[in-house]
Amino acid sequence: MTLGTLPTEQLRIASYNIQKCVGLDLRRQPRRILNVLNDLNADIVVLQEADKRLPPRPAALPHFVIEEAGWQAANLGGAGSLGWHGNAVIWRRSDIRLAELGHIRLPGLEPRGAVRVTFETGMGPLRVVGMHLGLFSAHRHKQVKHLADEMARWPDLPTVWAGDFNEWSAQPILDRLAPRLRFLPPRPSFPSPQPMGPLDRIALGAGLVALDHGVHSTRPAHIASDHLPVWADIAPAES
Repeated sequence: MTLGTLPTEQLRIASYNIQKCVGLDLRRQPRRILNVLNDLNADIVVLQEADKRLPPRPAALPHFVIEEAGWQAANLGGAGSLGWHGNAVIWRRSDIRLAELGHIRLPGLEPRGAVRVTFETGMGPLRVVGMHLGLFSAHRHKQVKHLADEMARWPDLPTVWAGDFNEWSAQPILDRLAPRLRFLPPRPSFPSPQPMGPLDRIALGAGLVALDHGVHSTRPAHIASDHLPVWADIAPAES
């Protein structure tokens, strides 16, 4: 499928931990990440580790590189950052309009957070929640439960969760913690040269259906980051 061939009532959503644009060859190459995104053909991409680690946390994937490639970025970070706690959201289809954005603080010893971006799209309003969860299972599960509780207080909108959940188990642990969402069947995305762990996930709320989903492994994705991007083609559920 080539870029732009999805009907307006469908969208390709992707999640990609870009490891601050440092590949497995230890080279920081932001444009290589853009090459992966171009091959991925996604309309909206949730990124993790989109900023460098130390304050003031400048964007690892520079704004001008994103704009040159035709992408737009939600203003989640400020002061030169691309995201918040490394979480960023970019998009590039002309019928997608930014409507609202916000931050969600997450519990746990590690500094973690999630971002919330609402769009107007050709298939109607869509809320996208991007996250990079903790390394410890107890904290990670509290974070999923916290996000589920937050979502229950928001206005009803078709919602997608996407990110690096750091969850190695293929058992439906996350589904039980967030029963209002349906996690797509997990597929290995880490480490990129020989993926074994389904760390990167996408989940859909009510009103959405996945037409297809997968892991993008086309070169140079095998070396551009230690994760492979995951994607899902989504559409409104038939009423």
